[in-house]
Amino acid sequence: MHEPPVARRCPRGREHHGDRFEDPYAWMAQRETSEFLAHLEAENAHALDRTEHLRGLADELYEELRSRVRETDLSVPVRHDRWWYYSRTVEGEQYAVDARVLVAEHPDRPVLDGDTPPDGEQVLLDANAEAAGHDFFAVGASETSPAGDLLAYAVDVAGDERYDVRVRRIGTGEVLDEAVTGTGGSLAWSLDGRHLFYTLVDEAWRPHQVWRHTVGTSQHEDTLVHDEPDERFFVGVGASRDDRQVIIAIGSKTTSEYRILDAADPLGAPRVVAPRRSGVEYDVEPVGDLLYISHNAARPNFELAVAPLTSTSADDWRPLEVTAPEEYLTGVDGFEDFLVLRLRREGKTTLRVLARDPAAPTGLGEAHDVALDEPIATIALGLNPQTRTSTVQVVHESLATPSTVSDYDVATRTLTLLKQQEVRGGHDPDDYVQRREWATAPDGTAIPISIVHRRDVRADGTAPGLLHGYGAYGISSDPWFSVMRLSLLQRGWVFAIAHVRGGSEMGRGWYDAGKLAAKPSSFSDFIACADHLRDSGVVDPDRLAAEGGSAGGLLVGAVMNQAPDRFRFVSAAVPFVDPLTTILDPSLPLTVIEWEEWGNPLADPAAYRLLKSYSPYENVTAARYPALLVTTSLHDTRVYATEPAKWVAALRHETRDVPGAAPILFRTELAAGHGGQSGRYRQWRQWAWETAVLLDLTAPRPRPAAVPAAVSAAVVVTGAAAGAGGT
Repeated sequence: MHEPPVARRCPRGREHHGDRFEDPYAWMAQRETSEFLAHLEAENAHALDRTEHLRGLADELYEELRSRVRETDLSVPVRHDRWWYYSRTVEGEQYAVDARVLVAEHPDRPVLDGDTPPDGEQVLLDANAEAAGHDFFAVGASETSPAGDLLAYAVDVAGDERYDVRVRRIGTGEVLDEAVTGTGGSLAWSLDGRHLFYTLVDEAWRPHQVWRHTVGTSQHEDTLVHDEPDERFFVGVGASRDDRQVIIAIGSKTTSEYRILDAADPLGAPRVVAPRRSGVEYDVEPVGDLLYISHNAARPNFELAVAPLTSTSADDWRPLEVTAPEEYLTGVDGFEDFLVLRLRREGKTTLRVLARDPAAPTGLGEAHDVALDEPIATIALGLNPQTRTSTVQVVHESLATPSTVSDYDVATRTLTLLKQQEVRGGHDPDDYVQRREWATAPDGTAIPISIVHRRDVRADGTAPGLLHGYGAYGISSDPWFSVMRLSLLQRGWVFAIAHVRGGSEMGRGWYDAGKLAAKPSSFSDFIACADHLRDSGVVDPDRLAAEGGSAGGLLVGAVMNQAPDRFRFVSAAVPFVDPLTTILDPSLPLTVIEWEEWGNPLADPAAYRLLKSYSPYENVTAARYPALLVTTSLHDTRVYATEPAKWVAALRHETRDVPGAAPILFRTELAAGHGGQSGRYRQWRQWAWETAVLLDLTAPRPRPAAVPAAVSAAVVVTGAAAGAGGT
């Protein structure tokens, strides 16, 4: 096998708050240079060369996945106005087709006739045709006009999350407008279908403006509706469920503000629902002439209030006592006759239904929760575009139960199954054990872990395990079903999710306890979860792997430095591993808004020292690290490919003389974004290769043969070094 690439070292000094750091790979910040691109290509060649022996295993995994997926399929059709809307996939095609049929021609929800689409189908968007000639294709917003005759959709063909907008007439497929380019991806229609609202991004990729475009005119003629000068705030635009309000959302990590515009008066000025107050976050849900507002002005876990639609001040908010302080309110969906609250309670997701009763003092009647009979299932609302309805679409899944879509009848409180994700070849959730366990962090905090494995996996310490983590931005890693994961579970693996602080699994306080100065808790929590799995008697202590992506890549990267002996293998996808360099540069995408998550190291010496203390890149040493797979995308604008490239180069340099150093593989997708490649078959191929690497580098180490005592020590050292790579 060829030797891994050696990146050029050219130290460049960086000095802040009395600390000087010599960055040997600062030159990699110039991502468009031929040298950097050649280095990425050399790393790709090395990764493929190093894994050539896994080609057959990767093909096997790919075919396993294909054999489990119904490739020609139809989503659950959703009614809106006169139409059933759905998306469908076709065997052999990379992307979905969005389409609709008339309710008058299909009184019941349409289904596939074998592989044949429903009669009378109108295609809204065939992404396969749109993607022709492009290595990458993604759709941001896709919005049908209120009258149902036009479709506006935003397209990214590079992976950089800058979208060009197209408008077409649905009935004929005629493209009416391609004038608007370089947008942030969100869209909203005026009620008459003549105007589109969209966002533009600045040089740091921050959506900072909302513009109004008249369909059929030049973008140069567009009108600026809102300009957000504060670099901490992102801007988005959308519409209310009934299409009657255009909603402008303005938010930082800790503060939010909403502006509403009557969609029937698109030339008017948006009004502020409540002026922003530092530290106060709120969300709005217009229903008729009322606004339902979830906010944290007086309760960390948020609460619900109601105000007139015309409200312009938080003084108008009337509290509705519909949640307990320990329940975390994450959102509200409003319909004519009821509300649905999205809650977190004791680490689990919950839906609460409240009848709307104008005769009641609060305008609300009896409340009840939608119950599920699984220990760690995830429940959420599905697509519900109708405001006048007696049922809502509910989606639930677990680590063992495939995604299941049901209609929930609010009056009878019953669920009617509409569709469960098909797993071809047979899948029985009862063949698996899933449970919630608790690790103990160094400060005594109990950290939840969601675990699944095949029922016949024995607690004898021989099963390999994979621990997943994220823990940032308040994003919860709720249990989800994965057809891909079945290939691991069928091979006797244990899969676990570490619900570390920094997410919101246990409420808003869980997020606050894993950000800013408390960020190190995320890392110690993850290590505690790894120790729990090792000590539980299920997972082989020598075959535990970890995975994390983006901010989860920072998590596993920091843990590698702090506890390099805990894992046999680590997978880091688009990892945020050079955070201090990035957050010191306000010109980079996301930097300024990130200060409320990680701290401002430019202005705050304590924040600088803390970030430096856990930055994966700046804390690489000559340790014996676990085997490592790092993946990134050239056009990622959230985490530049520079960061993982520098990290891998530093790891290669520092561990070059470490006896038995484990392999480091680094692969860059050259036509992809933060979420990786587009197109399901390409994504499956990528997953199959990455999983083959995981299986290979966590395979049992060879045991040294029995030897005479006089030479046993030398043989054992040699055997350990040879077995470090797992191949």
